Amino acid sequence: MPVSKTEENHMKIGIIGAGYIARAVAGVATRAGHDVMISNTRGPRSLFTAVNIIGCKGGTVDEAAAFGDVVLVTIPLYAYDTIPAEPLTGKIVLDAGNYYPDRDGAIAALDRDETTTSEILAQHLPASHVIKVFNAILAGDIERDGTPTGTHDRRALPIAGDDVAAKTVVVGLLDAIGFDVVDAGDLSEGWRFEAGTPVYCVPRTVETLREGLQAVVRGAGVSA
Repeated sequence: MPVSKTEENHMKIGIIGAGYIARAVAGVATRAGHDVMISNTRGPRSLFTAVNIIGCKGGTVDEAAAFGDVVLVTIPLYAYDTIPAEPLTGKIVLDAGNYYPDRDGAIAALDRDETTTSEILAQHLPASHVIKVFNAILAGDIERDGTPTGTHDRRALPIAGDDVAAKTVVVGLLDAIGFDVVDAGDLSEGWRFEAGTPVYCVPRTVETLREGLQAVVRGAGVSA
């Protein structure tokens, strides 16, 4: 069910990336009344069709980074170091990344459970407020599963991050596009809903998602 458009808490959202997740978030955020710019390394001309279908703006990666009050990163993990840091200084950065060794190459620190994907991004963006979100939901579900606030059995999405104020903004954004939220804790706890865990891309309510996050065993990929 579409969430009603509102100008309350209007924000500018830059999106670095233009794949399935990027376009899904751009669509629901635009319908919720936010001003959105998607981007890719090929430039705005390559985004002409998507921009017109979604009703958002298109730009370069640098332009999207500068444009957004909040900036969503949806590019593969192997390309994280191409993200411009300076224009993201002081901004909330939403990390939708996941680690797939076949795509990203082996990353020893992740294989040894010494860090998380979002902590790697945060090290690259030390002056930004990184929040892990949108990595544990399918693009089609972003577009289909949003429901109004207070809906019975409303779907909940997990987030993780170190900045309380940034999390509050993200909770408001997710509510506006149709989702409840479960806070998994600090950014270092983002492993709880990464690829391969029982809560990854599985529709859950606040109650069942909270239970699932608490039950996950690191490195096991299964619940205790």
